[in-house]
Amino acid sequence: MESGPARLAESEQREISRLAVLAGQRLLQHGAESTLVMDVARRLGLALGVDSVEVSLSASSMVLTTVSNERCITTARRCQDRGINMQVVTEVQRVCIMAERGLLDVQGVHDRLLKIQALRYNRLLVIFMIGLSCASFSRLAGADWPVFFLTFFASSVGMFVRQEIAHCHFNPLVNFGVTAFVTTLISGFGQVYQIGEAPFLAMASSVLMLVPGFPLINAISDMVKGFVNMGIARWTMASLLTLSTSMGIVAAMNVLDVWGWL
Repeated sequence: MESGPARLAESEQREISRLAVLAGQRLLQHGAESTLVMDVARRLGLALGVDSVEVSLSASSMVLTTVSNERCITTARRCQDRGINMQVVTEVQRVCIMAERGLLDVQGVHDRLLKIQALRYNRLLVIFMIGLSCASFSRLAGADWPVFFLTFFASSVGMFVRQEIAHCHFNPLVNFGVTAFVTTLISGFGQVYQIGEAPFLAMASSVLMLVPGFPLINAISDMVKGFVNMGIARWTMASLLTLSTSMGIVAAMNVLDVWGWL
């Protein structure tokens, strides 16, 4: 008589469900697209021994169900936004691949997932590179060196403000609005005092760091791949961030009575 596949105990299936939903939660919190979240959670559950994994996603939560020997276990997790971090996404994918290849068991997956920490670049390095990138955009648009350095200074200060507000855990909409106001206020002085030949380029280039490109790309990707609700939610959030940025820019222009595009 042939022996069938090994039957998982309820406690084992419950632990696998927790690990699969934890992997999906970490991915969703750090900016992964919906297809990747569902695929990794499903693959990890199957690699650890359950028969099937079903996942349902929303903008701020996920629900996961595992099936083993006709027994279903469902768990839900809240997925608060932790900021885009591809290092976390890559590490979770690596754990999934190792589990599929038999290099990690349930305990090994548990230990590896708990050890994943979101690594951050040095704050001063980020400030310098953001300032340099925005200043380079102004240079590409035809700015001279005085405008280049004004853009560098304005965007660097803006990035510092953005980091400080984020450190205090304010709403991202408040963060983007205040950052846009401060950045435009500094770069607007170039138009007031006529620094360089085209000072309005500093006003346009210094706020490019606030363009929500990654959320917009994920939104389009989700809608194209059939996750319409997730795509609309992400598109709405990106649009609100853009609106908040625009309000900060207009407020600073009103304070200075300067309109860079005129």
